Amino acid sequence: MATASGTWGYRDRFGDSFGRTYFRRFGPGVVSSIGIGTYLGDPTDDVDDRYREALVAAFESGVNLVDTAINYRCQRSERVVGRALDEADVERDEVVVATKGGFLPFDGDRPSDPSEYVRERFVETGLVDIDDLARGSHCLASDYLDAMLDRSLDNLGLDSVDCYYVHNPETQLAVRDADAVYDQLEAAFERLEERRTAGDIGGYGVATWEAFRVPPEHPSYLSLAEVVACAERAADAAGNEESGLLALQLPFNVEMADAFTAKVHERRGGDGEAGGDERGESDRVSALEFAHDTGLSVFASASLKQGDLVSRMPEAVAAELEGDSTAQRALNFARSAPAVTAALVGTSRRKHVAENVAAGTFDPLGAKVFDAVFE
Repeated sequence: MATASGTWGYRDRFGDSFGRTYFRRFGPGVVSSIGIGTYLGDPTDDVDDRYREALVAAFESGVNLVDTAINYRCQRSERVVGRALDEADVERDEVVVATKGGFLPFDGDRPSDPSEYVRERFVETGLVDIDDLARGSHCLASDYLDAMLDRSLDNLGLDSVDCYYVHNPETQLAVRDADAVYDQLEAAFERLEERRTAGDIGGYGVATWEAFRVPPEHPSYLSLAEVVACAERAADAAGNEESGLLALQLPFNVEMADAFTAKVHERRGGDGEAGGDERGESDRVSALEFAHDTGLSVFASASLKQGDLVSRMPEAVAAELEGDSTAQRALNFARSAPAVTAALVGTSRRKHVAENVAAGTFDPLGAKVFDAVFE
């Protein structure tokens, strides 16, 4: 597991090469504000090799954050992360490793009949109750997540991961109401609290696509105040003094900035409950402001909008950002936002690592300048 001494030692080794606040506090130590994602790419040996080379280069260049998930590239992404950690000239306690569970993973390649695969590998084996499935591919049952965490640790070749995300819980809203999904989350968090006590995870988080960026009337909306309350109740049930909820992951980039602009979450009051103003009206804040107020780290996915922002950016925004390329400026926009601990960028080619890492040699925007971009 990543440790304070390991990550601070990594920062001491590389920190002088980067700009202001490149390394930021997370968990017991610090983490680079640019992280490597492993979502994109076909499930092939060639892509595995490219990811391995890119990850090794990143770990040896000042990036000590890697993000993956059991379903990414049919479990191949987790496996290649483990191989890269073994090969790179870094110690395990220097690197923050995050993975996710929720979607049912294929194994090695895509089956010709996904429905049959799910039925044979998950339902008939008892790993998943068919009533817990959403869209034939997603499950949040605590026993299922428990089993998938074990499989992720095996894929990675690790004894523990630093952050384990519950992956896209809003998927469950397709088949059950929000109260039932919060119940699922609380049960999942309680199991993760137990795994945290056992030392299998450093903490946990929630990775979403829409849930925290859309208005309350949207069918994919989940309340951050209620998610935090679920984690607090889970910690209490598990006998832990404090919740192990550490992080949120959500899309954030110059064209998908609603995590900053959309005020859709009730601010929590001093008693831990959702707050309101003196007129009884909801005091709503954005996901990023809520995270900042609550002490949650935010990891920005889709920082380059899966490559769409590599060559284009609004001129007015680009003029405020430092960087030698549009990609670097886009990364620096994402990691300039309040509460964002790191911007994640999918990098499966070694030649892109140097450009992405070099974004960190430039200072991010200050808070006033960042706010001014939206005025």
